[in-house]
Amino acid sequence: MKLGIFLRLMGPQATRDTLVLCARAAEAAGVDDLWVPDHIAIPPDDAEGSGGRYLDALASLAWLAGVTGRIGLGSAALVLPYRPALPTAKWLATIQELSGGRLLLGVGVGWMHAEFRALGVDRARRGRIADQTLAFLHACFASDEVEHEGQRFLFLPRPARPRIYVGGSGAHALARVLRYGDGWMPMLGDASELAAPLRELRERAAELGRPAPEVVVLGSLLAESPAQALDRVSALRAAGATRLVHASRYADGAEFQRQLDWLSRHVAPALRGPAAD
Repeated sequence: MKLGIFLRLMGPQATRDTLVLCARAAEAAGVDDLWVPDHIAIPPDDAEGSGGRYLDALASLAWLAGVTGRIGLGSAALVLPYRPALPTAKWLATIQELSGGRLLLGVGVGWMHAEFRALGVDRARRGRIADQTLAFLHACFASDEVEHEGQRFLFLPRPARPRIYVGGSGAHALARVLRYGDGWMPMLGDASELAAPLRELRERAAELGRPAPEVVVLGSLLAESPAQALDRVSALRAAGATRLVHASRYADGAEFQRQLDWLSRHVAPALRGPAAD
């Protein structure tokens, strides 16, 4: 089982110095991957906690690739309808190429009405747009020569396609995982909620001759005691999670380091033990 950690791209924590401190601390601690959120147009009445200050997810991942050397780089989750398909594919290929294949592509369809309105994108079409973008991404990473809008072009460099983790829950999300994804990033709060949809997902994958999808779960792994944290980890592992991403607020780099130290002492050893794989 892998351990990731969420980096804040929002609010006063989203500075060059704090990000590089946190990213390098996580890499030094042996964390498997860093994950970042995706928002680009926060309205004033929804800016509590961030002040509306958000760094771009793709630009941030590209920058993080340059200040780290080993750790995975994930989006949790890139909102596909927010961006045109071709520039998005070029961004992703570039990050994958320059990072040495470290990109983990978590994707979603989005939900915030204000952002869709600011972008001039029909929110009712977000699922269709996401599917079209995913199909295009697969085509780009499968061949040096691609066609888009009736024009043939070379898609180079063409590194290995990043693994795709589809976010969301419900029938549409599961279908999207099976059609386009390597894994599922569910929006579920408790391990007990994973069992039924994951069983269905694995059964359908087997029917299609596909391997069982990975399952990436985001949430706080901190607890009042190490025993409580290990109980949560054990429950998620038993439910089928293959990668846990610790996501919690922190005021600054020092608080991030304290959380990282706690995870390293009390959570990481359990994930890397014989029973974790």
